[in-house]
Amino acid sequence: MAVLGAFPPGVGCRPFGEGDWEGVADCLHRGFPERSRGYWIEALTRLSRRPAVADFPRYGFVLEKSGRIVGAVLTLYARHSSAAGEEIRCNLSSWSVDAEFRPYASRMIATVILRKDVVYTNISPSPGTLKLNKAFGFRLFSGGQVAFFPVLNATHRPDRVLEARPELAEMAELTDNERYILLEHAALGCLALICVCDDLALPLVLKPRRILHGLIPCCQVVYCRSHADLVRCAGAVGRFLLRRGKLLCLVDAMGPVAGLSGKYFPKKGLKYFKGPKSPSPGDLTFTEMVLFGS
Repeated sequence: MAVLGAFPPGVGCRPFGEGDWEGVADCLHRGFPERSRGYWIEALTRLSRRPAVADFPRYGFVLEKSGRIVGAVLTLYARHSSAAGEEIRCNLSSWSVDAEFRPYASRMIATVILRKDVVYTNISPSPGTLKLNKAFGFRLFSGGQVAFFPVLNATHRPDRVLEARPELAEMAELTDNERYILLEHAALGCLALICVCDDLALPLVLKPRRILHGLIPCCQVVYCRSHADLVRCAGAVGRFLLRRGKLLCLVDAMGPVAGLSGKYFPKKGLKYFKGPKSPSPGDLTFTEMVLFGS
């Protein structure tokens, strides 16, 4: 049974810094043996290159016993701006607690999610953490995924797709936050696109990835304004991707998306949030999907 009381003597939870990387990498490698230790060092290195957000922890939290790291969770904080104002999101990534100390995993997470003004997300929950998610009040913001072939949405309209660049004239038609998202995600290896449809500039970010044991190349939608805008520009995006040898795309959703030529897979890629506002399905900006390629 999860323990929600105080930690016993010698056990504690705290934010960690660069001096803890070796112990954190060891702990995460024990929890995720399919990932090499070097993978976790590289993940922490990527986090170190991201700007700090106010006074929030830069990397995450550790659970320790008498100075030995026995648990860890990475916290990916980012600012998100919209017409409704600014919010802070924190993507909880890569939870791992050694077997002997798992009764204290819930107490560790309770320490991590104390802030009521932060939107916390878990976009790759393992089956063993689903009950813990619900116990802490996490709710679904994506109940499945749509796998679709955007080229099948092609029309005869003269729509265009442009790769985002600072000097591109169409960048001026986007909000400051959208320009920031496009340029930052382009630097992180994503396809940052502007789709010009009926003279309207629509931002779109895609993350190239492979599914089905790495056999099938595809693109995950990381950012779009809405599913409706994704449908609107899907045909032009399909032609753009076809020239690059890609046919399949994935987008998170709570149900089938009318207008996309594909199929909805319920309970595939479940994603949860806790906080004052739900992220939009299809918004995975600055999460582990982008930073770690997970």
